[in-house]
Amino acid sequence: MKNPLQTRTYLLNRRAFLAKSSIGIGTAALSGLLGTSFFGCSPDSGGEILGQQSGGVLPNLHFAPKAKRVIYLFQSGGPSQLELYDYKPLLNKMRGEELPESVRDGQRLTGMTSGQDSFPLVGSHYGFARYGQSGTWISDLLPHTAKIADDICVIKSMYTEAINHDPAVTFFQTGSQQPGRPAIGSWLSYGLGSENDNLPGFCVLLSRGTGRPFGQPLYSRLWGNGFLHSLHQGVQFRSGKDPVLFLNDPEGMSKASRRKMLDQVAHLNQLQFDELGDPEIQSRISQYEMAYKMQTSVPDLMDVSKEPDHIYKMYGPDSTVPGTFAANCLLARRLAEKDVRFVQLYHMGWDQHDNLPTQVKNQAQDVDQASAALIMDLKQRGMLEDTLVIWGGEFGRTNYSQGTLTDNNYGRDHHPRCFTIWMAGGGVKPGFSYGATDDFGYNIVENPVHVHDFQATLLHLLGINHEQLTYKYQGRRFRLTDVHGEIVRDILA
Repeated sequence: MKNPLQTRTYLLNRRAFLAKSSIGIGTAALSGLLGTSFFGCSPDSGGEILGQQSGGVLPNLHFAPKAKRVIYLFQSGGPSQLELYDYKPLLNKMRGEELPESVRDGQRLTGMTSGQDSFPLVGSHYGFARYGQSGTWISDLLPHTAKIADDICVIKSMYTEAINHDPAVTFFQTGSQQPGRPAIGSWLSYGLGSENDNLPGFCVLLSRGTGRPFGQPLYSRLWGNGFLHSLHQGVQFRSGKDPVLFLNDPEGMSKASRRKMLDQVAHLNQLQFDELGDPEIQSRISQYEMAYKMQTSVPDLMDVSKEPDHIYKMYGPDSTVPGTFAANCLLARRLAEKDVRFVQLYHMGWDQHDNLPTQVKNQAQDVDQASAALIMDLKQRGMLEDTLVIWGGEFGRTNYSQGTLTDNNYGRDHHPRCFTIWMAGGGVKPGFSYGATDDFGYNIVENPVHVHDFQATLLHLLGINHEQLTYKYQGRRFRLTDVHGEIVRDILA
């Protein structure tokens, strides 16, 4: 039987043949003059290994890694640092007084508060105390997190340029406020590959909080591969009978039929690749094979019925409810056990523009016990030392009230100048607080950490020099940290 692609080539008329040949000859000549790096991966990046799920472009790590994998507990909406981790008693003493202009210093405001005639200061509705040998300040809203105070590294001096949700989340996840760049997990898949041939190297889990359940939406491009090959995009796991969409075979199709069909499709795709050389074709072959393997691996992963009762008790009652933050934290631990490189959890609802005292309490209850349980669970299994866990959102909240301030109610607007995240395991100092804000909780006064600094440090903990993990696209070498980023060495263990 003739190769169908060769037959099609033979049927081309002379004009098409000459045009196609001239392009091929011209490209070969041009590549000889410019070098192969002009057209794709440059030699310094190692050259991408396509069609191999386990292969990354880095032939060797740049540093000895402290972490093998990452679990990122992203709190979407902007958690208020003033209610959770950054204790500012002065705000309670000055409650209702105007924010001094010397503190604000002309900072840009969102359209939601720029029209306010007054900016009354307001402290936390909830108390704070110091916990652990480290004496870390933690809110009364987070009693379970308080128990792991000596396991976490709290960074109180994060800052960003983005002041609205979508560019701010996009900035944290991709290194750019503009959509279209690869997500962190995609960069790691590209650079390091996967240690599990039966699951994606980049998995995503979503949950909706009870604080503001219908707040800011999230878009799948946040875990997209951008200009990298589609092999590196994040795979979303959902609650319900179909955790990964379009994974199951149609009713009546046997495994043997599916295997035969995939073999034939792979053969046709390989013929197409041999003729055109498009690397995306081999990415598609790998994706078909991964989907076939996931038909077996995903049901086993999602079956948490064999988890002992004390584990459910540790993560809290919500851990038995699929799709909750607690259930996703338990699944994240199971994914980490199976050596999935990057597990991204998004928990929505942290956007308290009004009714903050009630909403932030509910939101904290969603995540407090499960976040702490994940750290304790990884620690008891000997996994915390090489698993980096991150907790935090895209920006913080203002120290003044958005809208009317009353005795029992207030809101807070977006605040990019300073906010708090924490990290644990994977080579960061435990029981350590880094950076400081002023007494008003408005400006950073010690050890500022930019988003690109955070990303550079994350890559460093995985053994990667952030300046050397690059991808050439449209004539420019791109990287996660763009042209910025310094490693925050003071937080390294």
